[in-house]
Amino acid sequence: MRGRRPVDGSGGFVGAKPAIADQKPVIRLTFSVKAATSCLPAHDSRGSANQQERSMITQNLKRRTLFGAGAAALAAPGLLTGIANAQESAEKDAMTKDAALKTFRLGTFKVTVISDGTRASDNPHETYGTNQPAEAVTALLEQNFLPGSGFINGFSPVLVDTGSEIVLFDTGLGEGGRAAGTGKLADGIRAAGYTPEQVSVIVITHMHGDHIGGLTEGGKPAFANARYVTGQVEFDFWKDAARVGTPAENGHKAVLAKVAPLAEKTTFIADGVEVVPGIAAIAAFGHSPGHMIYRLESEGKALILTADTANHYVLSLQRPDWEVRFDMDKAAASATRRKVFDMIATDRLPFIGYHMPFPAVGFVERQDQGYRFVPATYQFDI
Repeated sequence: MRGRRPVDGSGGFVGAKPAIADQKPVIRLTFSVKAATSCLPAHDSRGSANQQERSMITQNLKRRTLFGAGAAALAAPGLLTGIANAQESAEKDAMTKDAALKTFRLGTFKVTVISDGTRASDNPHETYGTNQPAEAVTALLEQNFLPGSGFINGFSPVLVDTGSEIVLFDTGLGEGGRAAGTGKLADGIRAAGYTPEQVSVIVITHMHGDHIGGLTEGGKPAFANARYVTGQVEFDFWKDAARVGTPAENGHKAVLAKVAPLAEKTTFIADGVEVVPGIAAIAAFGHSPGHMIYRLESEGKALILTADTANHYVLSLQRPDWEVRFDMDKAAASATRRKVFDMIATDRLPFIGYHMPFPAVGFVERQDQGYRFVPATYQFDI
């Protein structure tokens, strides 16, 4: 799969999702008439008379049970609060578990999107549309039923089981993000039925902190048996001591701490290179100097893993020319967004975006000045 179409521009950062408004708990009372009537005499030789007796007793039990439950509800509000709280807690736990993973098939590949967690931020206009009036950013969000005052940024690494290799794309924020509720990748890998030790290849799309943070744990490699793949251009930029004293200095230090120690086990690649059979790199510079995206293909079915090419499903896609604070070369990043998503829209390909709303899988269609994100549904089938 060499020679995929090259793209020379790049990414974005951060995906938004409206906060869930507070909801009043729903209270349900459950009781059983069946248990109460189980001790009644069965139908016997008295026939319909006995059956009529059973029916009358059952109806009385139903009324008494219902009124008893209502009286208990009025007399014991603390009990109802406990029931409601327990139910709400269970529902939240279920939502968290359901949202942690999304698994589907791409030909013979098994693809699992894993949530590394989310992070809330204020003032979207300070991150997206930085070359636009704040009012324009707020208006576009509100047109799409999103709040103009804040956004939620998700982080979604991807695990691909090809049958012969287990390939992980990006590693989340790692131990440095756990205090703020991220760094959940390792738990997600285990929940998906794998272990970090089973990961054989780690592909780093680019070297921003939310993609390389999970490479190490306690100063040691977090994936003991993996080899690594990343772009040569990206690594050369971040390891260069010329970054000291520039806005890229912190990134330079992070790469020296997280990536450089793994260099002996790392393969540095360029556009069009195949990582493993069925997975090929596409240069997509702009978000960072060597930002790469990847085409996955198996049995004639394909998907694009877009990394940080577009990272807000409204602001980055509907207005691809709006500048993003974290895009290092803003003009190149805008050009890349258009090239990549024109390809995805034209070929009707699904894509996974690292900061799209979880599970971060969907399609795009052309719309007005840009593209409309069409999230995958429960009927999603590639």
